[in-house]
Amino acid sequence: MSMGYRLRQETIPVLPQGHRAIRVLHFSDLHLTPSCKKEIADIKSFAQLSPDLVISTGDFLAHPDAVPFVLDALDPLLDLPGLFVFGSNDYYAPKFKNPFSYLKKDHGKRVLGPDLPTEELREGLVSRGWFDLNHKKGIATIKNTVIEVRGTDDAHLELDNYSLVGGKPVQSDLAIGVTHAPYQRVLDAMAQDDLDLIFAGHTHGGQVRFPWFGGSKALTTNCDLPNWRARGVSRVQGEPWLNVSAGMGTSPFARIRIASPPEVSLVILESAL
Repeated sequence: MSMGYRLRQETIPVLPQGHRAIRVLHFSDLHLTPSCKKEIADIKSFAQLSPDLVISTGDFLAHPDAVPFVLDALDPLLDLPGLFVFGSNDYYAPKFKNPFSYLKKDHGKRVLGPDLPTEELREGLVSRGWFDLNHKKGIATIKNTVIEVRGTDDAHLELDNYSLVGGKPVQSDLAIGVTHAPYQRVLDAMAQDDLDLIFAGHTHGGQVRFPWFGGSKALTTNCDLPNWRARGVSRVQGEPWLNVSAGMGTSPFARIRIASPPEVSLVILESAL
């Protein structure tokens, strides 16, 4: 498959014994504008990966007129079971700012552009059957595996209130948390409730990474997640698995990615040995 993005494939042993493998397509941070023709074609091709479940961790938009283009790009995937949460760029359009400010310590101040048509996007996704996980819980049954899913609204804008979906999972084979920005407070709360696996985005994989032995190191995560967890699958002992998508786009005002290529991930959930 020829894509402008790197396909990252992972296997995570989180299913009970005897359960069939589940293919989860996870993407994040599309940051689409009407002019993103190649990116839209690439996104349409992701259905060829034959996922059983699709998870988007937000930042679909980067332009006030982008909603129809996002829905068009996702059209083949919207026929599949899907879950989504929103990021800051689904609420506010990007504004120009010094791209190097991304590398500075997060001071909590946000440079917000004009309001975006968030509700139009939400309605477009929900009307096709995708589940809105912004402060919601639900049950998805995939290949006879009962999955409890829960999510938060965007922690980067401090819109998250995990208490709205908190509590230990009940009567499920697998418990998944979904959030846009993997702030430690959200991860800690989900760990406290014994979730098995968390999906997040926001970091752009560090966006600017420094070449290092055997690969590269992120200089930032644009949140309080440790830099070593900026992309890919990681796990801290006793806590849920975490898959952070490095995302597929950037702000139209900061089209800079150094040693952090755009990606989509295919996460194969398998039974633990």
